Amino acid sequence: MGGDGVPVSAANYPFEAHCTRKYAQGPYGRSSADDGKLVENLGTRGAVLQEAKFRTPWQDDIQMKPDPMSAPAAGRGLRAVAQPVGAPLTRAAIFLVATVKPGFDNRATLRSFCGDLAALLRAVEFRDLEGGLSCVMGFGSDAWDRLFGPPRPAKLRPFREIRAGGRHAVSTPGDLLFHIRAKRMDLCFELAMQIMARIGDAVSPVDEVHGFRYFDDRDLMGFVDGTENPRGEAAIDAVIVGDEDAAFAGGSYVIVQKYLHDLDGWNALSTEAQERIIGRTKLSDIELDDSIKPTSAHSALTTIVENGKEIKILRDNMPFGRPAHGEFGTYFIGYSRSPHTIEQMLENMFVGRPPGNYDRLLDFSRAVTGNLFFAPSVAFLEAVGEDQPALVAAPPVEAATVEGSSTPRKSDGSLGIGSLKGEIPHE
Repeated sequence: MGGDGVPVSAANYPFEAHCTRKYAQGPYGRSSADDGKLVENLGTRGAVLQEAKFRTPWQDDIQMKPDPMSAPAAGRGLRAVAQPVGAPLTRAAIFLVATVKPGFDNRATLRSFCGDLAALLRAVEFRDLEGGLSCVMGFGSDAWDRLFGPPRPAKLRPFREIRAGGRHAVSTPGDLLFHIRAKRMDLCFELAMQIMARIGDAVSPVDEVHGFRYFDDRDLMGFVDGTENPRGEAAIDAVIVGDEDAAFAGGSYVIVQKYLHDLDGWNALSTEAQERIIGRTKLSDIELDDSIKPTSAHSALTTIVENGKEIKILRDNMPFGRPAHGEFGTYFIGYSRSPHTIEQMLENMFVGRPPGNYDRLLDFSRAVTGNLFFAPSVAFLEAVGEDQPALVAAPPVEAATVEGSSTPRKSDGSLGIGSLKGEIPHE
């Protein structure tokens, strides 16, 4: 979880296709003073209408065939608007993961819903315009093939499971992700109810977590979470796909993991021992000096450096729990321009850098879910027809790669991954 309202809601990329259509930016176009110069035409709420061009979908076929994507147009000033991956930090969140039931009718229901999500969100949001309600919708690798077919985002794949010693980054089922955030839990709850009322018969729920902000952005282990989130232009560069995959510019990769903590074991440690495991001071949240910080510290292993430059991700982790059941956890959610960055963080944590020098935080925390999703641009969602492939062309930025440890399955993620030092090549 990072700074104050990281502005990453819009990517300024020209794009063009066949027929003209206008769409309201709505809650998907969140921006702030930090990135105003980058999104001069994008308002904070639903103020600005943008012109986007789409080719009319051409095929009504369960066996999804390739969608002819139009090339980005130069110099038109049109923009691929990202979903609100960088919405301001909120006090509450709901994370919904579901699988898609087989059948043409279920596929049609979900394709139709993609274009209606923004209007549904606006209807709920109107009850409290200051409530900061937002929603990001993401799709897993298998679901993308079933719902949209080719082309597909270049780096969308199943979550890469990792096993090392007794440590296990599990891969679990998940076709759809809804990341719902607001200042009030009732707004999140209402939107989640409305979403499930629309698609509930077409999906099977896999996981639902209600997260809350804990004091001054701390996790249940007592440390501030997400200090190193990028801001402004750096955040856009870190999480929004650009011209390296122009057809899906404005999208973002999302990795989620649900971690459960052994708080009794953790709290039995001295504060100094905890600080050496995390790599930061507990009270003041200052990073330990390299001269005293272990190379196995969480903050050290989750820093990724390429060509002398640290590669950032954007996280919005949330604590959750059920004290009467002895359940205490952190829901990790990380957005990135390429899944490679987070996958390398997980590799460092679970396997170690070098192997064996693993993250000692995993002696007290275990991952019980793991998924990788792609959150396409608002234009892509709105272009999806009920029974036809989505068609949108979009444009610019640069990507990364991956190197997961074991065979692919579904998404990868990690506990309050901070940002620290390491090295790794882009894909």
